[in-house]
Amino acid sequence: MSQAPSKGTLFGHPTGLYILFTTEMWERFSYYGMRALLVLTLVAATESVNPGFGLSQGDALKLYGYYTALVYFTPLIGGWLADNFLGQRKSILWGGVLMAAGQFVLFAATPHSMDLFYVGLGLIIAGNGLFKPNISTIVGDLYPQGDARRDSAFSIFYMGINLGAFIAPLITSTLGESPEYGWRWGYFAAGVGMSLAVITQGLTFQRFLGDIGKIPGAKLSLEASGGTKKPLTEVERDRLRVILSLFVFVTVFWLAFEQAGGLMNIYASEYTARTVGSFEIPAGYFQSLNPLFILIFAPIFSILWVFLHKRDSSPDAPIKIFAGLLLTAIGFGFLVVGVFEIQATGSSSMIWLVLAYLFHTLGELCISPVGLSLMTKLAPLRLASLVMGIWFLMPAIAQYLAGLVGSFSDTADQYDPVKNFAGGLGISPEFSGLLVVFGGIALGLIVFGLILWAISGKLVDWMHGAERQEPSTTVEGIEQELEVVAEHEGITTSKASDKNQK
Repeated sequence: MSQAPSKGTLFGHPTGLYILFTTEMWERFSYYGMRALLVLTLVAATESVNPGFGLSQGDALKLYGYYTALVYFTPLIGGWLADNFLGQRKSILWGGVLMAAGQFVLFAATPHSMDLFYVGLGLIIAGNGLFKPNISTIVGDLYPQGDARRDSAFSIFYMGINLGAFIAPLITSTLGESPEYGWRWGYFAAGVGMSLAVITQGLTFQRFLGDIGKIPGAKLSLEASGGTKKPLTEVERDRLRVILSLFVFVTVFWLAFEQAGGLMNIYASEYTARTVGSFEIPAGYFQSLNPLFILIFAPIFSILWVFLHKRDSSPDAPIKIFAGLLLTAIGFGFLVVGVFEIQATGSSSMIWLVLAYLFHTLGELCISPVGLSLMTKLAPLRLASLVMGIWFLMPAIAQYLAGLVGSFSDTADQYDPVKNFAGGLGISPEFSGLLVVFGGIALGLIVFGLILWAISGKLVDWMHGAERQEPSTTVEGIEQELEVVAEHEGITTSKASDKNQK
């Protein structure tokens, strides 16, 4: 006998929304909490007061790249399993159990067993693949089609992501970077967070969500489908060309942006002066800057886009992405300034790292929501899920490449051209890797940005007016902005869900 979701409401929304909010908040707490520790644990010396695994920076950053690439790739598999066999609810539950187990395995493995540490990472990757693409579908299913509350529901849900991402490093890094506790207790805290997400599901999902998400989507789609397949039109083919073209530029952005958990984390730990008075700020705390800046600036960007649209001066999506690439390049420019300060004084001021995270976030807000929104507008209805898969494939490839690029900083001083270039600027070989990686990324972003600017007119022609579906009010704009940024974290929007059900 089927069970309907609870009819109770809180602040005008179904109570189930806040149950899902809490679940997602603790899951993101778990993920970002361990991400803040991962590279630092790997490079920590085995004989230090807070021992780690003693890997070289290069090997640690490569491993980080492999791990995060798989984190973004496995949702393609997890989504397929949920759609065809498990259903969203079982996928989320088993995904949560696997991730919690993975965090506790990391706790047990650190700093004694690298092999066991790999097992923990594998469990988190597998669990993430099941959890990440499926929880959001349930949010949309809480509301009937056409319900005006659904967009604001995703905005509320998105806040859960950034709340979890913001507080996680403040707790896990406080524990993990302290010799009194050690890295393993940071992973333990992340495991507790993920366990709370699982417990929330077990105690509340059936009561407040009923049977939502239990039946696999492919079965529901088959029952509802009565149409016939038709070939793609010329307009649809042109729009797919835009998607494939932007794939390159968005992947380059994520390659740069995802240095945050790798090389920039090492930069914060080993090269940044983090002492305020008698307190040394844990390096992982800087991982909280991005979600904090998103919470501050996402509504501001929404207001800006709506204001420009009302004046009929809103830039086309390729130009917004071009601006995002340049803003991100400026962020890396601040890190280059920091390298010169390291050469001069032995350490870099925190201000350069804070400014880097600020401009990277501004770049993200020009690219992630704009690009994702464009994907949903350009995707042919029958290929909507495939296009979302391509969106997740971009950061998956970028994460892998980011690890390789970041790891080059550890061996760059072995190459004479690098040493000669850095030496000509007054930078010693030991800091040449930071200079060429940060500077090279900044230059690469500028070059790709200029290429995108040059071809933007053709891309706009190929869109055939698709992106002119703009918000008409500031409130609508803010809701859309938060909704599409959230999609990058694995939250399928209500509109996308509706499209797939039609």
